[in-house]
Amino acid sequence: MILPNQLTVLRIILTPVFMVLFLSDDPFYIQISMGVYIVAAITDWYDGWLARKFNYITTWGKFLDPLADKILTSAAFIAFVVLGALELWMVIIIVIRDFLITGIRAYAEYHHLNFSTSRSAKWKTFYQMTFIYYLLVFYTLKTISYIPKDIQEILILFIDKSIVYWLMLGVTILTFITGIQYIIKNRKLIKDLFNFATK
Repeated sequence: MILPNQLTVLRIILTPVFMVLFLSDDPFYIQISMGVYIVAAITDWYDGWLARKFNYITTWGKFLDPLADKILTSAAFIAFVVLGALELWMVIIIVIRDFLITGIRAYAEYHHLNFSTSRSAKWKTFYQMTFIYYLLVFYTLKTISYIPKDIQEILILFIDKSIVYWLMLGVTILTFITGIQYIIKNRKLIKDLFNFATK
């Protein structure tokens, strides 16, 4: 297995490690989970860079890399649902949309068909990741005991339920809209893929 694919597999392996640490009651483990998530995210950037620079592009990598990304981001969203920070229905919409589109894209790649993306979808990914880091940073900082109490109170304001709700609602709406745009833009390709599947 080439290095980019190894890094992709590592990202998948780190995902449950992140969740176990982050959902623990131990502040130290929660702080470590932030580092684990950052390392997993770095592997995403690095394996993509390696694949482009050295042309390490494989059919397996095309399928596994976006899947690993969705597993990592979905795990983070689900972890925050468990903590009661996010609404379950919003996360369900995001997870279903992301895995559905990833599945269609992977199936298109398998049949050597080009599944076109859009600028809005790239913005969606950016907003999702920014929002996840926003929550991770402030939830992690909240667990650091030597931060002065008055500063901790300020940090808690950043993860106020109403603020997080509206930010997450924006992410959910953008994710849903880009999913619809994907389907409309690639409707002919999706029809062809359906014909492949039913033959």
